[in-house]
Amino acid sequence: MRVLGVDPGLGRTGVAVVDGGPGSLRLVHSACLSTPVGVEDAERLFLLSGLITAVVAEHRPAFAAVERLFFSTNRSTAMRVSEARGVLLCALAGAGIPVFEYTPNEVKEAVAGYGAARKPQVERMTRRLLSVERIDGPDDVADACAIAICHHHRAALTLRVRGQTVRAPLSALDSAVAAARARLGATAQ
Repeated sequence: MRVLGVDPGLGRTGVAVVDGGPGSLRLVHSACLSTPVGVEDAERLFLLSGLITAVVAEHRPAFAAVERLFFSTNRSTAMRVSEARGVLLCALAGAGIPVFEYTPNEVKEAVAGYGAARKPQVERMTRRLLSVERIDGPDDVADACAIAICHHHRAALTLRVRGQTVRAPLSALDSAVAAARARLGATAQ
């Protein structure tokens, strides 16, 4: 199962693509998607949408796991992160990627076994679970890796609660056929 982990932000969004299953995870791609400072927020959000769309097109994840916002005392920062998060969710939905959301405590519990684990402990366990020496980039990238791992560990339970089953990712042909069927269905209504 290929999962795209996303740690949203307007200036920096961490992304990580993790393949495999619990006990055999492999980091396929990780990066920090940055938008330029000094540019209007609307332009930055548009750029962010294009950046995440490019990651999805290149790596074709079956699922996306996105960090759910938590209460922040800084309203300005919370608003900007929520705007970026909204753009990311919209781009993922537009690409037909099922999105799952996890709180920071759920991610910490899934990765480190303790919902109040400290950042260094979570990063150390993330590296261990991915069998890598280090994760390049700012903390946002390591956080995205942890979010993807969280979904790998919680996917079966989360899907059962939603009444779905884990399915293999579609081939390019299957995706094109599904998209065509969806368009036909939309025009028939």
